[in-house]
Amino acid sequence: MDAAANGIQEPFDLIRLSLSERVFVKLRGDRELTGVLHAYDGHMNLILSDVEETIMLVDQVEGAPEGHTTVNVAKRKMDMLFVRGDGVILVSPPSRT
Repeated sequence: MDAAANGIQEPFDLIRLSLSERVFVKLRGDRELTGVLHAYDGHMNLILSDVEETIMLVDQVEGAPEGHTTVNVAKRKMDMLFVRGDGVILVSPPSRT
């Protein structure tokens, strides 16, 4: 199905069609969110509910050669969250099959 048939003619149309659905949001600082999108604006500020945040923590291994790191993952859940738009890198809508 082509994008025009779905009512998608510009980028914010895809976000509008994702209202009240679970979306994936990638943020600066190695952070990722999944949650239900309730509102957005032209600055990409978002209101999400039922949110799970995933934070990637990259640590240099002490005494190891340069470039050897470990990656730890921290997760937390929140009922409601305001996301400031200047930190948003990507918003992915749910898959539509």
